[in-house]
Amino acid sequence: MTPLRKRMIEQLQLRNSSEATIHTYVAAVSRFAKRFGKSPEQLGPEQVRSYLLHLLKDKHDSWTTIQVNRAALKFLYVRVLKQSWFDEEIPAPKKRPIGITVLSQDQITRILNHTHNLKHWTIMATLYATGLRCDELCKLKVSDIDSQRMVIHVRAGKGGIPRDIPLSPALRERLRIYYRWRKPTDWLFPSTMRPAQPLRHKTLRVLCLQAGRRAAIPFTVHPHLFRHACATHMLDAGADLRTIQVLLGHADIRTTARYLHVSIRRLQAATSPFDALPLPPIDHSDDPARQR
Repeated sequence: MTPLRKRMIEQLQLRNSSEATIHTYVAAVSRFAKRFGKSPEQLGPEQVRSYLLHLLKDKHDSWTTIQVNRAALKFLYVRVLKQSWFDEEIPAPKKRPIGITVLSQDQITRILNHTHNLKHWTIMATLYATGLRCDELCKLKVSDIDSQRMVIHVRAGKGGIPRDIPLSPALRERLRIYYRWRKPTDWLFPSTMRPAQPLRHKTLRVLCLQAGRRAAIPFTVHPHLFRHACATHMLDAGADLRTIQVLLGHADIRTTARYLHVSIRRLQAATSPFDALPLPPIDHSDDPARQR
């Protein structure tokens, strides 16, 4: 490990960044350095700008990916290397609303019905029933399932903030079936190849992708889609935003409010002010003058 990498990891740890953030940032800086074959200490704004344009024009990465790479490089140069040029030389991309893809309940059912591996079935059912993030599900332990109080303890929430979420009776029964078969001792969903370790994020993404293909879902299925579906379907069923905010672990309710834009039932249930106008009935006269 180079001294610069060690310094960056220690700075991220002091900032109380999650393991996932540390891994993402360090990997982004490593790819940047590899692109130019030099230490980032020998590179500057021209190389950073060139690299981000490379991600955009050559690799066709999404704006979200580009923003993550920019954030990692900004942390390196501003926090670790104490450079002052970053924000002036590397403008932040304009934020644009991100469309949310939502699996319908029929599509969720098709995915589960076409999944015959019990572990994979239980994983996706848990994602949908709880709205957990990818990392939160991977780090669930057997002891986090409290069947007596009917809650799931999320100890590895985003930002290190724990929370309790309801355990649905239907999911509890499915988890019992899975537990009796798999008999996990520590991690609820351990790695198949390394039972002492939790399920890897990559493994979770692959099994969701394959499940979507088996069910002939017309777009790429990834773990976060089950979280979107959980929130949107709860809104459709009448749950309030504050309840969903707590369930999902959002720090800002404006993040939760995004789901209002995709809740079709909520939109349809909203009454138009036009309906309340005391208008007289329409005269269906054939008089041409009335039709002008």
